[in-house]
Amino acid sequence: MIDARAIVSAEAELAANVSIGPFSIVGARVRIGPRTVVGPHVVINGPTTIGADNRFFQFASIGDAPQDKKYQGEPTRLQIGDRNVFRESCTVNRGTTHDKGVTLVGSDNLFMAYAHVAHDCVVGNNTVFANCAALGGHVEIGDWVILGGLTAVHQFTKIGAHAFLAGGAIVTRDVPPYVMVAGNPAAPHAVNSEGLKRRGFTEEQIRNIRDAYRIVYRSDLKLAEALARLAPQADGRPEIRAFVDFIHASTRSLAR
Repeated sequence: MIDARAIVSAEAELAANVSIGPFSIVGARVRIGPRTVVGPHVVINGPTTIGADNRFFQFASIGDAPQDKKYQGEPTRLQIGDRNVFRESCTVNRGTTHDKGVTLVGSDNLFMAYAHVAHDCVVGNNTVFANCAALGGHVEIGDWVILGGLTAVHQFTKIGAHAFLAGGAIVTRDVPPYVMVAGNPAAPHAVNSEGLKRRGFTEEQIRNIRDAYRIVYRSDLKLAEALARLAPQADGRPEIRAFVDFIHASTRSLAR
């Protein structure tokens, strides 16, 4: 299922039912899993490992060298899971030796046109990157995060699971799970309650998350004081535990 006009390296490993469209290029040390469809005019360079049932639209550039002046051609990797969609002109770069040496993309993600994932990023599962959403290097994106169009995330920033970044948000600090942010610089506005309902959170869990949000963002408490008040609420409530643990692990300070 390789178009005669495509160029596939003899050192690439493709599952038997992979489809490669016309004028696409698959380089050496690229492994592509079953039922993945690579459309026309796509470039995939290695070392890159791609799972099953992914789809790449035209002009996507996947697994090329990181855009980092310190990079000197060291052997780094890109690893992509299953059932991801990369729309037109998406770019995803390999890692650098200044981190773990690998960029990681999970499964069931949608990357709309012109989305960019820089070197050493970690993207979870079930995320949506709207058009032109871009990550700097070393960014971590949790599961079920939605990035609005033209969103930009500063390098080394962490975004917690189920967060929502409004279109055009400029995110320079960590965003805890469940939180909606907007603006430049991005500031918290509310809990992503509608998204939580769609993903099966109960009314009680959403109420607990809203209470935790108010303690951190609306009580005028210092962060340490807010965390101390939240500590007993986290016991037996995994939705609050995830919120508290993320804040404790934050390294860039919180969007607040």
